[in-house]
Formats: sequence, structure tokens, C-alpha cells
Amino acid sequence: MATIQSKDNKTIFFNYFKSLSQTPHRLRKRMLATWTPDQELNQVRLRSGADMKRKLKWYDLVALGVGGMLGVGVFVTTGPVARNHSGPSVFISYIIAGISALLSSLCYTEFSVQIPVAGGAFSYLRVTFGEFVGYFAGANILMEYVLSNAAVARSFTEYLCSAFGISDPNSWRVEVPGLLQGYNKLDFSAVALVLILTFCLCHSTKESSILNLIMTAFHIVFFGFIIIMGFCNGSVENLVKPTGLTPNGIRGVLDGAAIVYFSYIGYDSVSTLAEEIQNPLVTLPVGIIGSVFIVSGLYCLMALALCVMVPYNQIAEKASYSMAFQRIGWKWAGNIVGAGASLGIVASLLVAMLGQARYLCVIGRARLVPSWLSKVHPSTGTPLNATLFLGLCTASIALFTDLDIVIEIISIGTLLVFYLVANALIYRKYVLTSKNPPFPTLSFLFLITSCAIGFSISWKLEQQWWGLPLFGGIIMVVTAFFQYTVPCLRAPSEWSVPFMPWPAAVSIFLNVFLMTTLKMLSFQRFAIWGLLITLFYVLYGVHSTFEAEEMGMKMAVNEVPNPSIQLTKLEV
Repeated sequence: MATIQSKDNKTIFFNYFKSLSQTPHRLRKRMLATWTPDQELNQVRLRSGADMKRKLKWYDLVALGVGGMLGVGVFVTTGPVARNHSGPSVFISYIIAGISALLSSLCYTEFSVQIPVAGGAFSYLRVTFGEFVGYFAGANILMEYVLSNAAVARSFTEYLCSAFGISDPNSWRVEVPGLLQGYNKLDFSAVALVLILTFCLCHSTKESSILNLIMTAFHIVFFGFIIIMGFCNGSVENLVKPTGLTPNGIRGVLDGAAIVYFSYIGYDSVSTLAEEIQNPLVTLPVGIIGSVFIVSGLYCLMALALCVMVPYNQIAEKASYSMAFQRIGWKWAGNIVGAGASLGIVASLLVAMLGQARYLCVIGRARLVPSWLSKVHPSTGTPLNATLFLGLCTASIALFTDLDIVIEIISIGTLLVFYLVANALIYRKYVLTSKNPPFPTLSFLFLITSCAIGFSISWKLEQQWWGLPLFGGIIMVVTAFFQYTVPCLRAPSEWSVPFMPWPAAVSIFLNVFLMTTLKMLSFQRFAIWGLLITLFYVLYGVHSTFEAEEMGMKMAVNEVPNPSIQLTKLEV
């Protein structure tokens, strides 16, 4: 028996090294290989075995979108941004960030209506730009989900301590002297929260949605309490004291918008539920766009309430809302803020963990990761293996890793994916299903990105003000020229982004601009992560998909004289 097993192992290693020797050929065949939307909806989805159960309605989707975005971001960012950047005009920063989030959500919505599968950005980019771009985006989204979920779970401990009147959150953590700084405080509360939510998500999506609906309703009531009490106990004069509405000018407002934008991240989770909702053509636009509008309104009112209560130069950078209530004599309100924020963390974590499992499930269908991760449980209708695997990964990181260690790399991966989705929407509408050659569209996308980078560099240098109108003007002229010279021959679907290509072009510009506001450390860590996932694709992903797709296609050709399903390639 041992001899047979040894021979099998040798055969496996021999076959693998033989595959590695064919890597250049397989990369040429697979990197730009795409699927059609019909194949993505039917042939690829069958690989999960059972189908996900369509039980969610439009109000479930709106609640999941609102719950996914209404986390702790508004409590963490509003105070520092108001004090150091925007002043009382921090609500304008939230409006600008909300517009940017809305434009990105429009791009997601059109794709989700045309390709209503659980893969989100991974599926949208794979059918447009090919396998590698889709894989790279999907891996970055997964990284962002796991790291941000671990960070949010650890912040749950901090706000729960605040709810019980405990000032030191580390009092609920176990310090281990032998471990490195930043990894030496074990957070078992965060681990327990992640594991409980993982169990709920494995059981049923509908029941998880009902739980989120209840928590989100309480959270909105809590936001309403802060907003009403803030306006009732504040003064409008605080909006212009001591140095006016915009003490740092338009630069302060825009810098503030770049920071608070990350409070909106979470709406993309809604698009991953496309296989579990009733009537996707109507429900998806209502869920994605409606949740962004609701959250934008709540964030603006929350920011206004804080600045009405306290002059901007007296706002505390940490625990801003708790300290603001203490200034008006309501010390007990700090405990309520901690309890409400804890509830918001649970809701946002639930939605994010819901989305991450569906991303991994669809990546498993594509055979870019082991196929057992793509299986859907026949009785629960949930991606059980993917949910358990990512739940354990998130819990492990949340146990050891400090919030500051993981937060730096989160934002850049998300913004990159939003940027790619906006590019993909333009390319798909103007090239893939029309007679337009790809060169004009690719040139337009290149010019928009280059001008956005030039504008962002001019903004950061401060002295080069001439670059702002120059690059901004070029973007508008190029977009108008492209709109009138390159016809959009694609027949309008049930729902599509209006006034194309303007919304997608503005989304590209804003995502590039926001990326340039991040620290250099983010780009360094992202480069390391990008190298690792590319290496995984070269050593595993491309060989797995080649054997699954190319070999399967040869079998289909031999069995069927005129096969109707063919693999397409991106024409560049």
C-alpha cells in the first residue's frame, strides 16, 4: 500500500512539473480568456452543485446595503476630518464622497443586472478583460474583506467596552509577552463574534438577512437619536465659528472627502447576492442605489449634528460624539454611543462576511482556487465551505493582529477594483458587443487615467496650480469628444447607466484621485500582496483553469459535432 501511495505521489509531482514547463503556453491561452454572460449564468454556475435559494426581496437588499455601510466609519472619521481638514463643512465632504460612491455603484448596478451572479466584480471583469484581471480584482476584494472584517471585529471590543463604561479596551484582551508588538494582544471577543456570525451565515441567508434587518433598524433609530439630540442641543452659530464654514478652503473639503469616502465602502456586497434575490432586474438597482442614498443622507446629518453641538476646533479627535455629549452635560450618552456603534459593527460585519464567501465561491467555480470552495450546500443553499474557510481566516487574524497593522492595505485594493469596474463598463458598452474597434476606447481610458494622475499630482504638490485646470479641462474635452465620435451601438438593457460615458469617466477620475491620497506604505504593502497573488496564479491558477476549461473544451468538441458553447478571447 505504501509503495502504491509513493508511486501516486511521484506521478502527481511529475505531472505538476510537466505543467510548469508549459506555463508560457498556458498563460497565453488563459490570461485573456473570457466567458459570455450566458455561460457565467448557466454553465459555470452549475459547478457549485446546488443552486443558492432565491428568498431575498428588495427591502432585504436595501437593509443589507445600509447595514454593510453603516459601520463605525462615521464615528472614527468625522471628528478628525472636521477638526483637521474640513471644519464645519465636513458634511459637504460627505456629500462629495457620496457622489463618488454613487457613481461607482451605478457601474456595479448595470453589470449586476446584465450578469446576476454571485461573483460581483470578479465576474464583471472576467467577462470583459479576461481571466487574469478578474482573478486579480477578486483576490484584492477578498483580501480587503478578510482584513477589514478582522479590523472591524477588533474594534467591536473597543466600542463594547465603551458601552459598559470601560475606558481601556485592552482590559478585555489577553497580552502575551513573547509575541511581537502589534500581535501580542489576543482578542477573544472578536473571535467569538466572527465565529457566531459564521455559524449564522452557514445556516441560512434569509435568516441572516432578517437578523441584519432588525439590527439595522435599531442602528438607524440610534443615528436618529444622535441627529435629533444634536440639533436640539446645539447652535447653528457653531457652523460659522470661529473661522467660517470652510476654514481650510476647498482643499480642506476635498481632502476631507478622500478620508470619509471609506465610510461608504460596503455597497459592493449587495451585488454578490444576485443569485439569492427575487426579480434581480428590479431588486438590484433598488438595493444598491437606494442604500447609497440612505447612507449618504444619514452621514451628512450626523456630521452636521456634531458640528452644531461643538465648534469644529473643540471637537475631540477620538470618541468625538461621546465627548460632544459630555460637553453638553450628557455623560451617559457616551455609553449609548458605544452600544449603538457595537450594533452597527455586528451588522456591517455580517454583510461583509456574506459577500466575501460568495466571491470565493464564484472564484472556486472558475477553478482559480480549489473547487471544493465553490460547493453550495443543498439544504441551506449557502456556500458552506467558502463561508467556513473565510470565517476561520478572519477569526485567526482578528485574534492576533492590531487594527493599525491591517488598515493600511485595505483601501487601495478596494479603490483599484472600483476603478477597474468603471473601465470595464465603458469597454463593454463601446467595444465588446458592438462593431467599434477597441483602439479608440482603450486610448480614451488611457487618457482619462493619465489626466487623473496628472491632476492628482498637481493637487498634492500644491504649488502647481496650473495643472488643475489643465488636466481637468483635458478630461472634459476628451470625454465629450469620445461621446460624439464613438457610437454606443449596444442595445439598451432593462437598466443601464444614463449619460454614458460621463458617470463612468468621473468614477475613474475620482478613484484615481482618492488612491493618490493614501500613504506610501499602502502602495508598498499592496505591491507585495500583488506579487504574491500573481505568483499563486502562475503556479496554480492558470494550470487549474487550463485543465478544467481547455481540456473540457476538447472533450466537448470530440463529443458534439457543432458545439454551441465556445470560449472567447478579448480582442486587443
